[in-house]
Amino acid sequence: MAKLILSMDGLVLKEIPLRKERMTIGRKAHNDIQIDNMAISGEHAAVVTILNDSFLEDLNSTNGTLVNGQPIKKHFLKDGDVIEFGKYKMKYLVETVVSGEATEYEKGTPFRSEPLQVVYGDRDAMTASAPQGIATASALPSAAIQLLSGSNAGHQLQLTKTLTTLGRRGQVAVIARRPQGYFLTHVEGSDFPQLNGQVVDAQARRLENHDVIEIAGVKMEFFLNN
Repeated sequence: MAKLILSMDGLVLKEIPLRKERMTIGRKAHNDIQIDNMAISGEHAAVVTILNDSFLEDLNSTNGTLVNGQPIKKHFLKDGDVIEFGKYKMKYLVETVVSGEATEYEKGTPFRSEPLQVVYGDRDAMTASAPQGIATASALPSAAIQLLSGSNAGHQLQLTKTLTTLGRRGQVAVIARRPQGYFLTHVEGSDFPQLNGQVVDAQARRLENHDVIEIAGVKMEFFLNN
């Protein structure tokens, strides 16, 4: 499980496991992570976690959010990244251990051709046993997407990874394999993906057989393999 280490002036204040899909950070009390300081906006930022991956989003804060010293609007978090809110820092740490060894981040890009491409690559699932009655991701039926428009219309991409990232830099969405099914989530960019003609906001949307997705101007159909 990933976690954030909150500190100020080198003093560790709190360790925060990322147990929820979306955790907000801000000065107001209703935030999941409250930092009571006037330099922090009421709702400053949010961390969205999908399985083993987390994304940081600045929520139009007054003073902005830095990652490793650089201002960001949305950022794909990597192990060891340092997030800064004024004098406060949060270090992002990933704890994914399988048989004593950390899982390897793959940088495969199965769909290179423009205008649709995998821009960050995929991450393999961590092998773990599930409680009785809860299906594992590997028990899901296999699925794929088929491009319906653009120069690559007709091409298919099998969704074999835990997280498949689609789009172009600046306009990115992900399809995640979860025990409950396949889910589409907006990650980056001012233009949100569409699902069956409806805009997908910050909340993940479960995909059903033959759903039509549109991202970066390209339409594609999600389908379950027989």
